Amino acid sequence: MNILSAVLQAILGLAFLGAGLSKLAGAKMHVDNFNHWKLPQWFRIVTGLVEVVGAAALVVGYWEPSWASAGALWLAVTMLGGILVHVRVKDSLKLTFPSIVLFILPVGLFLIRLNDLADFPG
Repeated sequence: MNILSAVLQAILGLAFLGAGLSKLAGAKMHVDNFNHWKLPQWFRIVTGLVEVVGAAALVVGYWEPSWASAGALWLAVTMLGGILVHVRVKDSLKLTFPSIVLFILPVGLFLIRLNDLADFPG
């Protein structure tokens, strides 16, 4: 395992675990955001579950690298959806930027771990 991928897995795992759990807990910020984006609250729960599953895959990826690759792809696709939601409601770049970063980082991890995906699920 290379150091860059291990660091990216840790950063992304913590970020998505925190974001997912706070969505599941119904944090006011997330409730307000989903209202702003004109998305139903049940979708906040689904999104939280998707993020927690992606974070778990990144953790499993420390022992089985194919899971890190799959988790990174899962989270990149999730964040691509997030970017599209921001574009749909015409949010500013300032509001969209975190989603862009959280799309680019898992794409980078996925590219680093691309060869490992062939062994999924391990």
